[in-house]
Amino acid sequence: MTDIPIPSSIPGSESAGGLENLLTEDRRFPPSAEFAAQANAQRDLYAWAAADRVGFWADQARELLDWSTPFSETLDWSGAPVARWFADGKLNAAYNAVDRHVEAGRGDRVALHFEGEGGDTRTLTYADLQREVSKAANALVALGVGTGDRVAIYLPLIPEAVVTMLACARIGAPHSVVFGGFSAEALSSRINDAEAKLVVTADGGYRRGAASALKPAVDEAIAKGTPSVEKVLVVKRTGQDVAWTEGRDVWWSDAVDTASDQHTPVELEAEHPLFILYTSGTTGKPKGIFHTTGGYLTQAAYTHRTVFDLKPETDVYWCTADIGWVTGHTYVVYGPLVNGATQVIYEGTPDTPHRGRWWEIVQKYGVTILYTAPTAIRTCMKWGDEIPGQFDLSSLRVLGSVGEPINPEAWIWYRRVIGGDRTPIVDTWWQTETGAIMISPLPGVTETKPGSAQVPLPGIAADVVDDEAHSVPNGGGGYLVLTEPWPSMLRGIWGDPERYADTYWSRFEGLYFAGDGAKKDDDGDIWLLGRVDDVMNVSGHRLSTTEIESALVSHPWVAEAAVVGASDDTTGQAVVAFVILRGGGGGADRSGEDVQKELRDHVAKEIGPIAKPRQILVVAELPKTRSGKIMRRLLRDVAEHRQVGDATTLADASVMDLIASGLAAGSAASSED
Repeated sequence: MTDIPIPSSIPGSESAGGLENLLTEDRRFPPSAEFAAQANAQRDLYAWAAADRVGFWADQARELLDWSTPFSETLDWSGAPVARWFADGKLNAAYNAVDRHVEAGRGDRVALHFEGEGGDTRTLTYADLQREVSKAANALVALGVGTGDRVAIYLPLIPEAVVTMLACARIGAPHSVVFGGFSAEALSSRINDAEAKLVVTADGGYRRGAASALKPAVDEAIAKGTPSVEKVLVVKRTGQDVAWTEGRDVWWSDAVDTASDQHTPVELEAEHPLFILYTSGTTGKPKGIFHTTGGYLTQAAYTHRTVFDLKPETDVYWCTADIGWVTGHTYVVYGPLVNGATQVIYEGTPDTPHRGRWWEIVQKYGVTILYTAPTAIRTCMKWGDEIPGQFDLSSLRVLGSVGEPINPEAWIWYRRVIGGDRTPIVDTWWQTETGAIMISPLPGVTETKPGSAQVPLPGIAADVVDDEAHSVPNGGGGYLVLTEPWPSMLRGIWGDPERYADTYWSRFEGLYFAGDGAKKDDDGDIWLLGRVDDVMNVSGHRLSTTEIESALVSHPWVAEAAVVGASDDTTGQAVVAFVILRGGGGGADRSGEDVQKELRDHVAKEIGPIAKPRQILVVAELPKTRSGKIMRRLLRDVAEHRQVGDATTLADASVMDLIASGLAAGSAASSED
């Protein structure tokens, strides 16, 4: 049983199966001559990779990483769909991320600028990081963790989280980071699936100005039954009281701070598992995606260097993701540190203690590269231009987006207001499963298009296909697939190889199916259309939620929108839209009926009458996970007047009550045409 629901056929399409290609975007932004001249990526990268893709990756692995035992074999695909990259080589991820920079005389370079939500700060150089990671590695060994043992990490975004991940990598103990917002039930299931021997947590962290407890969730998770757990290592962050189990619980200050700062990294095979990261499946049981060491580090370093044009001597890089998500693994911990970057990590939320907090941090540290999610961009857009306008953002030179397709209007706002109308934007597509960026513009090379990830990176092979796995022509829509193995690809689902094959490789023979819909424009560039289970079938037309949301957000009244398909006796499914209006006038000052008519007509004009929402509900907020993704499943429940499903992973569960009460009060207008 596949975890991704796939329609067996798609009516109403010209091809053998695909999505409607409805929206067009004509704005273009070529790179400046000045940026292009200094860019890490040059156009010849594409030809180099196309001529010898496997050899290209071998060159990247040798250039970007230090190997204790050089590899002689680059790719073994004989066990497809499980790849082996650089398998006879040996290396250590922590050595590559930390020690080699110190040995090369860069120990005084800042590795991490930590900014606490309350304004407390810490700065760690690479020499500091080497000492802290070595001490943590020795402490883990003293607590009984050995090479191959799994460690669960349940921490806020503080320096100890990065140190713990690297300490695990240093001794060859695969880590399983669980986002600090997840429940005890979710934590328990992940501990048990990985059979973690140790849990590393904190008394709590700071969120929206208050101390948020973490240790009680660990205690509750273990009480549910986690027979593999022997010790719990606890960082003192907030100072709040915590329950204590003698003989099991150990303070970080007692175990780590007193340990030796001398430790020799363990030499590991390139295919040694580096980490497990759980991603939800529609069957209910989370999938333990696991990545290995050599291939993952190669693509993490390569993409971080080329996609963000990193200059480690001068750049200050900031990815706003938490380490509980794959973006935090690849573009907070491994990619930046392997490349010797100086980066910012921030514990809190973008509106604590004020809505300019992010831009205050950019100004304070002189951030040059910013990588964040479209949801965050749209939220800042909703708050208004005047908030970032209060801060000096002139240090920024590259902007990136990650996590979901970005609406063209949000892309334009990001470039205009945050980037001063001069910075290139890299709109990146990748997944927990791919491990690193797969499709993205290259700054200095690509003429960018607002809202499009555009082309596979050099060394990556991707396509958009129809139901019969035929490549769709330019202008057509279908399913995004990867046609060749890549270094940072997942090596399976932890403990369940059959589920791995069924989930990702069963829909199209020999092709990895990402679960995303996509289209090609007239130039052949790729536009992501969201998950295939978010596609609506309206009167036989397969419509993407992403395109209708983009049309709504292109209206000056709308700050953010979410679209779902609801059952309809006439059309099969009908479009239902939930919108947040911008403050400061515009739609916020209009009557409900005016808003409905204006926005429905706007969608019809931008896309066509078939895409007109049947209902539009104006809401104050949308249901989002703490990673910023909109939970459309819950909106479908509201639109179809069902009991709202499990909302425990929402950042604010009360949002659903507000939306449901608004709908019941008749805030949604019904269409007659």
